[in-house]
Amino acid sequence: MMKKKSVSARKASLVLFLCQMISALDVPLDSKLLEELSQPPTITQQSPKDYIVDPRENIVIQCEAKGKPPPSFSWTRNGTHFDIDKDAQVTMKPNSGTLVVNIMNGGKAEAYEGVYQCTARNERGAAVSNNIVIRPSRSPLWTKEKLEPNHVREGDSLVLHCRPPVGLPPPIIFWMDNAFQRLPQSERVSQGLNGDLYFSNVQPEDTREDYICYARFNHTQTIQQKQPISVKVFSMDSLNDTIAANLSDTDIFGAKPVTERQPVLLTPTGSTSTKVELRGNVLLLECIAAGLPTPVIRWIKEGGELPANRTFFENFKKTLKIIDVSEADSGNYKCIARNRLGSAHHVISVTVKAAPYWITAPRNLVLSPGEDGTLICRANGNPKPNISWLANGVPIAIAPEDPSRKVDGDTIIFSHVQERSSAVYQCNASNEYGYLLANAFVNVLAEPPRILTPANKLYQVIADSPALLDCAYFGSPKPEIEWFKGVKGSILRGNEYVFHDNGTLEIPVAQKDSTGTYTCVARNELGKIQNEVHLEVKDPTMIIKQPEYKVIQRYGQASFECVIKHDSTLLPTIIWLKDNAELPDDERFLVGKDNLTIMNVTDKDDGTYTCIVNTTLDSVSASAVLTVVAAPPTPAIIYARPNPPFDLELTGQLERSVELSWIPGDENNSPITNFVIEYEDGLHEPGVWHYQTEVPGTQTTVQLKLSPYVNYSFRVIAVNEIGRSPPSEPSEQYLTKSANPDENPSNVQGIGSEPDNLVITWESLKGFQSNGPGLQYKVSWRQKDVDDEWTSVIVANVSKYIVSGTPTFVPYEIKVQALNDLGYAPEPSEVIGHSGEDLPMVAPGNVQVHVINSTLAKVHWDTVPLKTVRGHLQGYKVYYWKVQSLSRRSRRHVEKKILTFRGNKTFGMLPGLEPYSSYKLNVRVVNGKGEGPASPDKVFKTPEGVPSSPSFLRITNPTLDSLTLEWGSPTHPNGVLTSYILKFQPINNTHELGPLVEIRIPANESSLILKNLNYSTRYKFYFNAQTSVGSGSQITEEAITIMDEVQPLYPRIRNVTTAAAETYANISWEYEGPDHANFYVEYGVAGSKEDWKKEIVNGSRSFFVLKGLTPGTAYKVRVGAEGLSGFRSSEDVFETGPAMASRQVDIATQGWFIGLMCAVALLILILLIVCFIRRNKGGKYPVKEKEDAHADPEIQPMKEDDGTFGEYSDAEDHKPLKKGSRTPSDRTVKKEDSDDSLVDYGEGVNGQFNEDGSFIGQYSGKKEKEPAEGNESSEAPSPVNAMNSFV
Repeated sequence: MMKKKSVSARKASLVLFLCQMISALDVPLDSKLLEELSQPPTITQQSPKDYIVDPRENIVIQCEAKGKPPPSFSWTRNGTHFDIDKDAQVTMKPNSGTLVVNIMNGGKAEAYEGVYQCTARNERGAAVSNNIVIRPSRSPLWTKEKLEPNHVREGDSLVLHCRPPVGLPPPIIFWMDNAFQRLPQSERVSQGLNGDLYFSNVQPEDTREDYICYARFNHTQTIQQKQPISVKVFSMDSLNDTIAANLSDTDIFGAKPVTERQPVLLTPTGSTSTKVELRGNVLLLECIAAGLPTPVIRWIKEGGELPANRTFFENFKKTLKIIDVSEADSGNYKCIARNRLGSAHHVISVTVKAAPYWITAPRNLVLSPGEDGTLICRANGNPKPNISWLANGVPIAIAPEDPSRKVDGDTIIFSHVQERSSAVYQCNASNEYGYLLANAFVNVLAEPPRILTPANKLYQVIADSPALLDCAYFGSPKPEIEWFKGVKGSILRGNEYVFHDNGTLEIPVAQKDSTGTYTCVARNELGKIQNEVHLEVKDPTMIIKQPEYKVIQRYGQASFECVIKHDSTLLPTIIWLKDNAELPDDERFLVGKDNLTIMNVTDKDDGTYTCIVNTTLDSVSASAVLTVVAAPPTPAIIYARPNPPFDLELTGQLERSVELSWIPGDENNSPITNFVIEYEDGLHEPGVWHYQTEVPGTQTTVQLKLSPYVNYSFRVIAVNEIGRSPPSEPSEQYLTKSANPDENPSNVQGIGSEPDNLVITWESLKGFQSNGPGLQYKVSWRQKDVDDEWTSVIVANVSKYIVSGTPTFVPYEIKVQALNDLGYAPEPSEVIGHSGEDLPMVAPGNVQVHVINSTLAKVHWDTVPLKTVRGHLQGYKVYYWKVQSLSRRSRRHVEKKILTFRGNKTFGMLPGLEPYSSYKLNVRVVNGKGEGPASPDKVFKTPEGVPSSPSFLRITNPTLDSLTLEWGSPTHPNGVLTSYILKFQPINNTHELGPLVEIRIPANESSLILKNLNYSTRYKFYFNAQTSVGSGSQITEEAITIMDEVQPLYPRIRNVTTAAAETYANISWEYEGPDHANFYVEYGVAGSKEDWKKEIVNGSRSFFVLKGLTPGTAYKVRVGAEGLSGFRSSEDVFETGPAMASRQVDIATQGWFIGLMCAVALLILILLIVCFIRRNKGGKYPVKEKEDAHADPEIQPMKEDDGTFGEYSDAEDHKPLKKGSRTPSDRTVKKEDSDDSLVDYGEGVNGQFNEDGSFIGQYSGKKEKEPAEGNESSEAPSPVNAMNSFV
């Protein structure tokens, strides 16, 4: 019992803490309010923990903070106070804590190495920064060494060691030749993670003298190179020739040919190795093998699968890369190198540790004097981090005492705080792999109410739509908000209003009479303030005459009407659309005030026309279809397409122009509207005709502009209303002279396909745009905002060039210039591109969820630093899923949903949530490469909503003055049901409704008998369920009471009862009707749509046992009779007992019970002996007198009055029958309400069945009324009956 009390106490404390946290004040983000409120310091910006600086530039150590009053700043260096006034090289920025160390004017960066920490302090507390470790970057020179040439036999393996100088940070390694071209790499030749160059087997083409290893130090923007390494590969043929030239014919010589070899691992060595990586980092495992043929590498994880979506293979599958590793990625990873001769393998045992990471970071707390609150700091890691607290930068153990503060491990509990309790607390979570430091202030404020919503604000809404009236407020303690309508109106209450926690008044369905002035009053113990806003409810906009479907003959006129009615104070605008797009720009379309007219309709006018009416508050639309049909034929005139023009002639040939003339063909009764001129380039695209220009149908000559280096031919096409003519015969050819390109490629772009390259693409010039032979492109690039020279390369007539070895996602200036054999095109314009993107590095932080209502939530997050996005920020993705329903407590299959929010947003709405449910979500940043890591899962719960309608409502058993109602609980309760509401009213013969009666029914009921109703009357019932939020939708039904009381018709089955155990149930019923009926029992799981299961009852028994039931399950049951028109009883519902070990013990096997029975038997034996002795004496005593009065002494051994032994009774012992007596005082067995019930055969209402359906105990009465026999009360007690009585 003590343990249970302790658990209950802890639960109560937890609930108290949660309530305290919920009651903490939220300070609105109002700039004016924030300027007026006192606030402890908050660190807003600081340098990274590990800060590597350029030794040639000034060192800037950032520390920015906010607070009211503005905080002052101080620094420590290596744990002691850093007096910046004594160091001329160090200055602090005004109104800031940022330090600037002047290196460029004589300072040395090495002198300022150390650990720095900033403190921001004001009268309400002190906040501290992380420990910032300052280290200058180092890029040392390569040590000089004498490199011997490498002579290698063809087919052998080779490793060229780089061994770069140790820098800070470590350099980036790459191999190039003397021409600064990257050395090609493949499955055979590749660079290892340590920078060495590995050859699985060398080939003669590997011979060269300029293998050069480069080390690039990014911080100092310097590149160091190793001395060139020479490699000489000798083949077997050349070795044989050398040996033959130096030996006589009698000597035996010859080198073995190149032999194939099975794989041998070059790195790592041995059969096993280990690696430790930190959670969230990138795990890189490498295996490089020698062998001939070149081995192929394969990776597996022993006892598991490689993680999907996080596994990548690099360096021709020699490197296994797993991003965002977690503890689940620990294990043995095996690399297998295989060729056709065999295989080799190596096992790497990976252990994933974890620096501390937040589970719950402490959050700022704003309290009123006398309130309670908590600061919670929870972190995890591997090993488990230690949690320590500081107050204003001082360990809390030695900080000034605060009686309102109590530290309990990772929680600080505040009780009855005062204004002097304001402080900044620091939580430090650390293990051997790192630490986390978080500041959280406790700000105790006493402020009178303030209303932040502007006074006399006007709200306008459309009738029958919601109206939201704002009343943003602040105060400490939290003010209470009340709303009034009018100057002297009463306080607003009732279901027609919704009062939100942020002070907003919602009118769900605003009506015209909702127009008026509303007053918001905010009050707390320090004061009171009010504000007025105004609401105007406008009439909705309606289309009272809509456009109608039209069928119009070609060249006819179509007209659509759109007559509207709108609020007189709103200005409507009418827009017409055709097929959901703008109307064609054609003078045939005439838009009037309330109509659209189309003149001379043609086939292309077919479509759907929509009238859209917009006001500042609403929008309505209506559509109609126009169908254009052919006009009746007129055989007198035949219209046709024109004949083709002819006799084309070229005159006035110049370098860039020529004049074309032609003679038109026959018009065929339809005037020619225009001529289309096309050209063919016989030099670049023979057989392909291109559009050149077009001229009016009255013109037969045209001056054409030409391009250089094109072999032109022209043709002309005539056009009339019917269509286009066939093309004319081509003109003579005309070849123009070559020239420099006039233009440069278009659509120049720079987009990286990999993190270390830049892919420059452009749209190549068309053939005739080249202006001459030998078309090429000059591609130039340089890194933006860096003082670099342009790098250029001339490429053939292609449309892409790849720049390798670029930093990740860096802007570049790019230009592409065309040139041919005659010269360059004009100087091209520059475009900005970016090198390749990589996956984002960090997850969004400070993810918060604000539940707006039962189906809508708003999620907030902090944007990630742009430098960690490593690409174009495309937006954020929110993954969310339902964990469980809070009403049913049942889990289901997790179906994750994803919402994408474009751009640099910091919040998003989650619609369509299920009420009263528990959800989880996380947020990820997205760039062009993909998604970054997920934020820690955030749990939130939706509040209760209104329930759905009850699943059914049935009305049965009508009588003269009563009806029985049965119903099913709502399919979606959306919370905890509090009650059911039943409303009903009579309906007379003219269908008029009488007075409405309302009844509230407890939520655990499923039926109700309505009494005292009028006979032969129809009633209408309205039934719905309620939660604490409100009433759900209702279900209706009608029923009629009967006119006369009639005897129930035979046959019938009634009073179906059940007695259920864990896996079986006893079913009993009463039957009225013909004898020898064959019964059956139907049952099924309650609420299930499955078919009923049927069991046949043997004989004409009125009971049956259902076996094989599932423990803890609700069942429905009904009883029917075979061959009697298929009638059956009404349904009954029962629930089997839970599946648990029985706590009842067979009392007949207990030692104390056996002892008690023995004692009772001994006592009875003694009494019988005494009676026997006294009887043998033959004296006159009461028992003897009764023996004389009755011929058979065995008939009544007990007294009529109380059932006691006669010889031990006197006149004073005649007491009333005890409550536990099994025979009434009138010596009759009382007949129960049922004429044919199991109660008549059992021991009262407690009669029980065995599992097989037989009775426990013997019959104790008869079915008909009879005087009770005297020996009934002396029935010998059985152990089973005794056990039942005991229980």
